[in-house]
Amino acid sequence: MVIVDTSVWIDSLRGTVNPQTIWLNQALDREDVGLTSLILCEVLQGVQSKSQFRGFQQDLMKFPILDAGSTRVAIASAENYQILRQKGITMRRTINCIIATFCIQHAHRLLYKHRDFDAFHTHLGLDVVRVSGSLLH
Repeated sequence: MVIVDTSVWIDSLRGTVNPQTIWLNQALDREDVGLTSLILCEVLQGVQSKSQFRGFQQDLMKFPILDAGSTRVAIASAENYQILRQKGITMRRTINCIIATFCIQHAHRLLYKHRDFDAFHTHLGLDVVRVSGSLLH
């Protein structure tokens, strides 16, 4: 399954066209696409109006929502954070450590837009979606 990160879902729901949303729109017919409960929370936190909230919630609930909040994932996320920190890389957001670790543990690929996940790919084996042969940023 491909887990789609928050920034890509937000762009997609807003109708923004970029390499990630193009890939997502094309993949909907040929890939298993989903999100974690944490990503669902992040997307919905950014919604401005109640009607938009309900609409986005309904749109996202059509996809598998995977619970990434286990104790096993929490401990492994902290371990991965420490591994990266020892390499001189400090993750900016705990939630991204959890999402990346969850994907690694469950062999999911990740579609993302920002560089926060690059270190997980480079140093910890996170499987990521590539567009035109390059990592997505």
